[in-house]
Amino acid sequence: MAFETPADHRYLESHEWVRVENGTGTVGITDFAQDELGDVVFVELPEVDEGFEQGEQFGMIESIKAMSDLFLPVSGTVVDVNEALYDSPELVNQDPYGDGWMLRIEIDDADEIESLQTAAEYTEQTE
Repeated sequence: MAFETPADHRYLESHEWVRVENGTGTVGITDFAQDELGDVVFVELPEVDEGFEQGEQFGMIESIKAMSDLFLPVSGTVVDVNEALYDSPELVNQDPYGDGWMLRIEIDDADEIESLQTAAEYTEQTE
């Protein structure tokens, strides 16, 4: 099965993605990850204004199969969380790169983005 892997996103090996627009990164989990997890039943997200380092755990995701930690692709400060996921965690399964986004972060160091996998590298990892 071919999974959606948008070329304008960058990826962590642990299956989180970031899309950068004007110094702000939108973060979520990949199509591959949501498929592996199965039906998502709960998402734990951080508070707005919390700061994180690249690779630091920012939350948890629970599915009918497993509970997994979520890691931040880039360092920064949380400026928004997707509160719709509290009532509708299944959005992560339905639209992982759209309505299923998890948080937005003001990026501290744009150079960190270069250390992340490209879509091609991530696709190779998951094949």
